[in-house]
Amino acid sequence: MQQARALEASFLSEMLGHAGVGDTSESFGGGVGEDQFASFLRDEEARQMVAHGGIGLAEQLFRAMVKGQKDAE
Repeated sequence: MQQARALEASFLSEMLGHAGVGDTSESFGGGVGEDQFASFLRDEEARQMVAHGGIGLAEQLFRAMVKGQKDAE
């Protein structure tokens, strides 16, 4: 389940990035330094989202992994 949650957090971080979360504003921003560290903030936000229930992706991934393991036996 830990790996499934990590994968969900990674997915959410990517989606937050594509949605523009953490982008610096045009008129007032931290410049290059802020851009470089924005991914760390998105990663932590995604981990917190998963810790508080996420979107249910981890549960589905976990079930698929367990089923795949059983099928391999």
